[in-house]
Parts: sequence; structure tokens; C-alpha cells
Amino acid sequence: MKDHLKDVFFQLLRMGLWGKGELALERPLSDEDWSVLYRYAQNHTLEGILFDAFPLMPEEQLPHRALRMKWAVRVDQIERHNTQMNEIIADQYAYFVQQGVKPILLKGQGVATCYRHPTHRVSGDIDWHFEENGYNRALQLVREKGVKVNAVMTFCCDYGWKGIPIEHQRKIFDVRSPFKIAYLKKLENKYKTKQQSLLIEGQSVSLLAPELQVLQVNVHILKHLLGVGIGLRQICDAAILYHAYRDQIDSEKLRRMYKKIGVLKWMHLLHYILVNYLGLPKADLPFSYPDKLRADWMMDEIWLSGNFGVHDERYVGGKASFVSVHPDGARRMWQNMWRYLPYAPQEAVFFPIRRITARLDAFLSSRRSRI
Repeated sequence: MKDHLKDVFFQLLRMGLWGKGELALERPLSDEDWSVLYRYAQNHTLEGILFDAFPLMPEEQLPHRALRMKWAVRVDQIERHNTQMNEIIADQYAYFVQQGVKPILLKGQGVATCYRHPTHRVSGDIDWHFEENGYNRALQLVREKGVKVNAVMTFCCDYGWKGIPIEHQRKIFDVRSPFKIAYLKKLENKYKTKQQSLLIEGQSVSLLAPELQVLQVNVHILKHLLGVGIGLRQICDAAILYHAYRDQIDSEKLRRMYKKIGVLKWMHLLHYILVNYLGLPKADLPFSYPDKLRADWMMDEIWLSGNFGVHDERYVGGKASFVSVHPDGARRMWQNMWRYLPYAPQEAVFFPIRRITARLDAFLSSRRSRI
């Protein structure tokens, strides 16, 4: 994408996120320009958020009618999908609780509620965590329903429920360093009494406490950056959560969490991007980042990667491997380890190690199931 279109993309993104602003153009956008913008919105699963910028624009700046209609149809699909997901969340939550299991909704629809138009956020799947060692019981309950579950990974399982992908997570946080396990467990126990509740389709659903919700979303971003990449949708999640929770977060405690986990330097990079590219007010950050910091190189990686690295044109034609099904996935992880080593050293080192051991465990488990 040409630089002037990239600038337009981020203008539209900021307008859609915050519901204000005007589109400043050097020259009128052509039909081809709008087609490129739409394609990149798809690459980053931000069709709904950019669409929310249209009401702020005069008629002469809007895309041509055919694309506008196509875009509107896509947003309608996103809305319908989110409605279906909400119905399933409510049904599953009620069922699990009835059976004595205590679920917590992670990411996804719990984050979407903080957006101006929650149903315009693209949501991939539903993620559940279960308190009091309820993971195995929840897995048993799903299987008793006759649902085929993929449970070869030891830390999560996944399945389809009425056409919607569901994941159960043993751990709340995507932190790979084994030296942080005890501390993270301590955080979970400490913040249990501060859990939030969200009303979804008439059902009250449990969410993490604000500080832990922010922490969970942000370390999830880092996990994917250490893998094969992540798109702008999740970066928007981080901005929206900071904005929504700005009066609920204990800033100093959150800062200590980041430092204790070993990701504070990386958090400064993320904060720079949230302010300078997504338009998050600095006042919404829990703490300031260094004045001379620059993280444009990380934004370049996010921009080129697209949603979970799927649209990265730099690796078209690359080979899959035992480590990753993505093209040149092993090489990407190797590069990212060195790229982020100065900012989150333990995570950068342990991510590829844990990735390889998880793949090996899954392979051996699959072999045993066939014997």
C-alpha cells in the first residue's frame, strides 16, 4: 500500500474507534484506492471499525456506491455473527454453571462491549477459562453432548458449537516463562473478588478484573508477535480497554505486574503505538513511556503481518514445518525471538521452546490415540 493510503487507513481507523475527527485528503480517493483500503481492512479484520468512520464523512469523500453496499453487507454479516456468538455464550455459560463449573469469558465479546459499536468488532472464537480446576469437568460435559473435541494440546482444547469455534484455556495468561507461573497464580487468586460481570443475552457472565483483563489481552498480543505476527484488531482491543478502564485501573499495580512478568519494556513499545497510530489519549495510559522511545518498526511488522500473520506477503510461497503450519513459520519465530529479546527477554526465549514442546506433545498424543 502506498504511504498516502496507509495514512488514510489510520485516519479512518481513528475516526471509527473514537467517533470523531475529519478525513484530511491530499487528493480525492479513486475507486481503486478504496478497493485497496477495503482489502487492508479485511486483512486486519477491521471492516466494521472503518465502516464506523463513514457517518463522519461528507458524501463526496465516501467510497463509490457499489463498494459501500458491499461493505455494508459485510458489516451486517459481522453483526449477525456476533449475535449468534452472544447467544451461544449465554447458553454455554448457563449450562456450565448449572453443572457446577465456573467459567470466565476471555477476550472476544468481553472486549467488544467496550467498543462504541460492540457488534462491529470481528470476533473469531469464544474462549473460556474455568476456575477451581474446572477444565477437565467442562471438557467432559462437552463430550457428553456428543461434540467432537480436539484436545491433543495439553493447555487448551477446541471444538465447534452450532457453527461457532470454542476454545477452553487451562491458563488465563499467555506467559511462557516457567518462572512466572507462581506469580500469575497469585494474581488470579488476589483479583477473584474484583471480577466483573457482563450481561449477554440476559445472562450475567463473569469477566476478569479490569487490571487482569488488560494484562491478559496485552500478553496475548505479545505471544502472537513472538509467533508469526498479529494484526491491528488486537492492537485496537488494547487501546479500547485502556480507554474504557481508565478510571478503574490501579496504574501503579498494573505497572508492577508488567515489570514482574518481565514485559514492561515491551509495554512501552505498545503504548507508543496506541498513542501515535491509534489516537489513544496519553491520559488514558496507565503510565507514560520514555520520551525518546520509537516503536515504528514494530508497527511496520504489525501492518505487514495482518491478522495472525496470515496476510504477510513477505512469506508467500514459504514452507510449513513441524513448528508451524504458516509459511516460513519457524524462520519468522526465530527472527521475532531476536527482535523482541531486548524488550521481553524471558518470553522471547521461552516462547519457541514451549512451542516446540507443545507440538511434540501433540504429535506423541496423536500417535498414542491411533495405537
